[in-house]
Amino acid sequence: MKKSIVVLVVALSLVSLPVFAAKKPCDELKSEIAAKLDAKGVKGYSLEIVAPENVKDAKVVGSCDGGTKRIIYKRK
Repeated sequence: MKKSIVVLVVALSLVSLPVFAAKKPCDELKSEIAAKLDAKGVKGYSLEIVAPENVKDAKVVGSCDGGTKRIIYKRK
């Protein structure tokens, strides 16, 4: 009986796993990051959505669209 409960709990956890690994849209994440920076009083910056190979020396502040894009931070 206890073993079947454990198996059921594990199975339900695995079924719900994709929900937690959902792809966050880049524009949504970019807006959230900008709101946090603005709330901290940060001025004179830009956020840009780029492909991972285009990051170069920029500071990555987020990953979106399932890891296919990066959000980079630049001072103006």
